[in-house]
Amino acid sequence: MPAHDRLTMVVRTRRVGPLFVLVAVATAVAAAVLAACAGGPLSPSAGTPSGDPAALRRPELADVTSFALALGVDPLDGEAIDRLAAHDLVVVDGATAPSEVAALQARGALVLGYLSVGTVEPYRPWFAEARDQGWLLDRWADWDEWYADTSAPGLRSLLLAEGRKVLSRGFDGLFLDNADMVADHPRQADGMIDLVTALDAAAGDDGLVFAQNGDDTVDGIAGHLDGWNREDVSATYDFEADEYRAASEAESRAARATLRRLRADGLLVTTTDYTSSAQDAAAADAVTVACREGAVPFVSDIDLRRIPARPVGCSRG
Repeated sequence: MPAHDRLTMVVRTRRVGPLFVLVAVATAVAAAVLAACAGGPLSPSAGTPSGDPAALRRPELADVTSFALALGVDPLDGEAIDRLAAHDLVVVDGATAPSEVAALQARGALVLGYLSVGTVEPYRPWFAEARDQGWLLDRWADWDEWYADTSAPGLRSLLLAEGRKVLSRGFDGLFLDNADMVADHPRQADGMIDLVTALDAAAGDDGLVFAQNGDDTVDGIAGHLDGWNREDVSATYDFEADEYRAASEAESRAARATLRRLRADGLLVTTTDYTSSAQDAAAADAVTVACREGAVPFVSDIDLRRIPARPVGCSRG
């Protein structure tokens, strides 16, 4: 994964593998999202969020109606930042400068700092120590990252220290990625729970903690989370075919079930789907499905650089 000249790095989201079945969507639904991407609000036909916002574990999240996972956005790109600042909840890399975090917050956004807890990226300042101490497992070729040995106390201490640095930059909380790596590395499960528990304690009563993915593993850490993002609910990127595709019905069904379960348990749930265009049927379907399951939707390109001119959300009418 290449370093970013201005932010130091561009962080991308992860997925387990390609998904293949195309999903059909009605023309009327596509028109609803076209209007949203052009700047208009979604009509009620685009779906309404289910669940009672008052039941959230963190009441301040009840006002979150728009979300952006913006790991590919250049913090010096004024137009992109203007679009980003219009969202209620945004995720940017944890190395983002305090002044840039504060600027987004001043415009009303809750800002979470990204930290991978299941992998270590080669461009991170802590990579050399993790490598030299033997805290890296196998390489994840898709993203040129190495899975983290969370069973090692030293690795957990290292990532806990990095999480505290993120929080010290003024973020409203942490966005933890790749905690679901324990599905393929089960010996790391106990260490991952310990690490997320420690990061939750570091965030304190005022700090937010989100994670993403892991339908079969998230329950192990859900008690320490305030929110959860699910990628690829309706649309994904197939790395082998080098193209955008719809999620399989089985994958989508599992994702939707987890969204409902965690939302009922008081977490704010969000979705991130990947499409070639913000103005196509796949994007429309992704928003519709997310809203129907009580989630706050976001649709972008695989590099997470595409931010809509106005936030896409769900009609509450």
